Amino acid sequence: MTKGRLEAFSDGVLAIIITIMVLEIKVPHGDSEFKALIPLLPIFFSYLLSFIYLAIYWNNHHHLLHSAVKVSGGIMWANMHLLFWLSLLPFVTGWMGENDFAPNTLFLYGIVLLMSAAAYFILQNLIIKKNGKNSKLSDAIGKDIKGKISLVLYVIAISVAFFSPMISGIIYASVAIIWMIPDKRLERLFED
Repeated sequence: MTKGRLEAFSDGVLAIIITIMVLEIKVPHGDSEFKALIPLLPIFFSYLLSFIYLAIYWNNHHHLLHSAVKVSGGIMWANMHLLFWLSLLPFVTGWMGENDFAPNTLFLYGIVLLMSAAAYFILQNLIIKKNGKNSKLSDAIGKDIKGKISLVLYVIAISVAFFSPMISGIIYASVAIIWMIPDKRLERLFED
């Protein structure tokens, strides 16, 4: 399989995940008053956060696969592993929004984010291994401080979800903000 085909398949899966998430936002059965939308605010905010996460994964996944020279069966399975965890985002997003960010929903949301990050880390490392430790990709990733900090923050957010749901939610949003800041490591690969 070529990396282009793998990227196209992944793009399609991510587009479907986003579509499923937005379809979970139900139209209110009220008249034309805007107050009918107020109960949808938690659902909208959970959707917004998950949409941002999916956009971050799509962006970084694109750069990661674009930088790869070779793709292996292990890389394809690691990619499917990542897509599996990301495909659970509509479920945990809907559950979290429908239940006003209850502790158990924040806990499970964090588990899905943590496992998605771990799956991305595995995919990234397999691509580096296949393309060589001295590849441009390996140099660009470096020590991956941002990735490691994210994993630690997810563990903290999961740990405090039952004690302080607000702090847990703030940590999830903070990690998204950290990743929304453009990551120049991979972009530098394509400037040459």
